[in-house]
Amino acid sequence: MTETFQQDDQSWLGSEHGTSSARSITLDTSMFTAGTHYPNGYFPSGLPVGVITGTGQGGVVGLYGPYNDAATDGRQTLVGFLLCAVDAPPATTVDVQGALLDHGRIVEAKLPIAIDAAGKTDVAGRIQFV
Repeated sequence: MTETFQQDDQSWLGSEHGTSSARSITLDTSMFTAGTHYPNGYFPSGLPVGVITGTGQGGVVGLYGPYNDAATDGRQTLVGFLLCAVDAPPATTVDVQGALLDHGRIVEAKLPIAIDAAGKTDVAGRIQFV
């Protein structure tokens, strides 16, 4: 049997601030796209997320999905970033636990997915982009 490990790239963290107070969240894996959000079999740290507040796009209210400014189910509001990489399950019907960084300093150029101006406005005062 062979076991493979990935190196967690947290170079997007601009400081240690906020890392010790990350909160536990559950990712609704059905809302993520394999090739875009977890191309290597894991959700990378630094992945921007929003909380699902409506079921219009198929998600589970209260769980977290990929931030998308064009969404209409709550994910259009950036709430933070996945602090540590999380293995993607073999089926999108299995939700996974993660840690949410919702305040601190972010090295924008090192994020796995770029953040638009609306997302930056959503977290203004809690997250500083450098």
